Amino acid sequence: MAIDDDAGRCVSADIAAGISPAAALFHSLADENRLRIVARLARGEARVVDLVGELGLAQSTVSKHLACLRDCDLVDYRAEGRQSFYSLTRPELMDLLASAEHLLAATGHAVVLSPIHGTRHGTAHGAADARGTLRAELDHDLEHLGQRAGEIEGKTVS
Repeated sequence: MAIDDDAGRCVSADIAAGISPAAALFHSLADENRLRIVARLARGEARVVDLVGELGLAQSTVSKHLACLRDCDLVDYRAEGRQSFYSLTRPELMDLLASAEHLLAATGHAVVLSPIHGTRHGTAHGAADARGTLRAELDHDLEHLGQRAGEIEGKTVS
């Protein structure tokens, strides 16, 4: 359900109105707050209260955007007691966002949309800066993996 602030329309309504499913999907991703929610959920599941605190958005705003993303089958939740834990349902979404990052960098408008590729979600910066950030994050991840491998090798396996 891509939220249209004026009409409250969703993807299903867009498709019923004759808009192609592809256009409806991109419409649902056209909001910066939804992209921030997707980026956060790419790091792991979260409750609405977690998203409110981490993203600095109102609870009603987060709930509306999650409903939109759920309607597109990009996000779903699992209930645990009285709590709902939201997560991404489509790993392909991260591939789409990574491709968008590459396309925007090629056009001179580098952004980081995916936490897999960076940490400054949606912040414009130069392509060279983006490459430097990615290189630093990759080096950090490789160092962490090396340390973890050393820990595993140091343990006795029975």
